[in-house]
Amino acid sequence: MTSRQAIDQTSSITTLDAASNELNGLAPSTTTGQDDRPLREAVFSAMRRYFDHLDGGTVTDLHAMVMAEVEAPLLSSVLEYTHGNQTRAAEMLGLNRGTLRKKLKHYNLI
Repeated sequence: MTSRQAIDQTSSITTLDAASNELNGLAPSTTTGQDDRPLREAVFSAMRRYFDHLDGGTVTDLHAMVMAEVEAPLLSSVLEYTHGNQTRAAEMLGLNRGTLRKKLKHYNLI
């Protein structure tokens, strides 16, 4: 299974939804069920809400902000899936283990 297929087939992206709520400054969603949208659609929806919330305001460094909001839960969920095995997590992510550790430290995940 490719990474894209795994992303499209995922049935739980509530972490991304929580991150998108932080990103756009809105209160957490009142829905309690699983969100079965593909990740791409969830990101698009989160960005649309963010821009609506900006209401014409300006923003800079949007790419870095979005990557930080997505990368932290990605790393956390992969570590959870691998039961904390950083070598396996690095392989899954296509990262060098040292790079993974640097990112984990950056997001205070280790």
